[in-house]
Amino acid sequence: MRVVRLSFLLFFLLLTPGISKDYTQQREVKLFIDRMVNKYQFNRSYLNRLFRDVKFQRKSLAIYVPSYRDKVKPGRSAKKKGSWDRYEEIFLKESKVQKGVAYMHQHRKTFQKAYKKYGVEPEYIAAIIGVESHYGVNTGKYPTFDTLTTLAFEPHRRQKFYRSELQEFLLMTRRERVNPRDVKGSYAGAIGLGQFMPSNYKTFVVDFNRDGKKRMHNPVDAIGSIAYYLKRHGWKRGRPVAVRVSYPGKRYTGKKTGYRHRYHRASLKTIYPKSKFNYKGKVHLIKLQRFRYDELWYGTKNFYVITRYNHSDYYAMAVYQLAQRLKEGYKKKYGKRL
Repeated sequence: MRVVRLSFLLFFLLLTPGISKDYTQQREVKLFIDRMVNKYQFNRSYLNRLFRDVKFQRKSLAIYVPSYRDKVKPGRSAKKKGSWDRYEEIFLKESKVQKGVAYMHQHRKTFQKAYKKYGVEPEYIAAIIGVESHYGVNTGKYPTFDTLTTLAFEPHRRQKFYRSELQEFLLMTRRERVNPRDVKGSYAGAIGLGQFMPSNYKTFVVDFNRDGKKRMHNPVDAIGSIAYYLKRHGWKRGRPVAVRVSYPGKRYTGKKTGYRHRYHRASLKTIYPKSKFNYKGKVHLIKLQRFRYDELWYGTKNFYVITRYNHSDYYAMAVYQLAQRLKEGYKKKYGKRL
């Protein structure tokens, strides 16, 4: 009985945040190291040193494994809100708009350069940086190598995805001559002002300041890379993104909503834009749930492009609405558009 208790205690200590774990003892890690050595010519001793001392990331694993989540004490019942009300409070508050306007002005030459080269309006790039990292204030404090290793080799449903991301992270750090242990990011392994996953680095991160390095923690590279990402996914300069529409009733159940579904406007006979909407293509119906009613919007192809950055209607709508407020705020403060 005492042996069992000691074994359990050792297991618990190994999986406590900040406690080091030797992953080289796992068969899957040995196979992973073999692959990195044989296919990509990594030094085996170097990889063994990395994987021998990994800080287990409990909060990262808690995304997928409920038993690792902290228990939240019930507090006072909050004011009743819909899911969009809560989302709006986080991402569209006035302090985020004001900080974004200042950020756009500080980096205005880079935003103008990105717009000229890729055709992506500055307010959308700034809005993504605002939503992802609060304009660089919160790029993440978690050690990316430890995070990705924990998520790659502890059991959960997306283990395969994170094993691939870990591979790309190691390739990226070697390519960019960065120590893997020096990189910090989110508890899901995303990096920099735009919170790119490692697999996006090789394809979408650009050396926009031409210093021979690709760094998503550098505002110039981040602005250029986000613009390039949107451009590569089909962004069109000057195309509208969304418009709010009217519909009968307070809750919409007429057709399937979300970025996965597109409709000819002629088939949406009881739905009408609430403001000017010069767009001829098919539209997505985007539903935002408030406490007492649903907001309904048309989304265009540019709206869909934003969902390629994060596959969420709410995310894309937060980016759109924040971008509109940044554009208006910038014009009001500086007397002109950026």
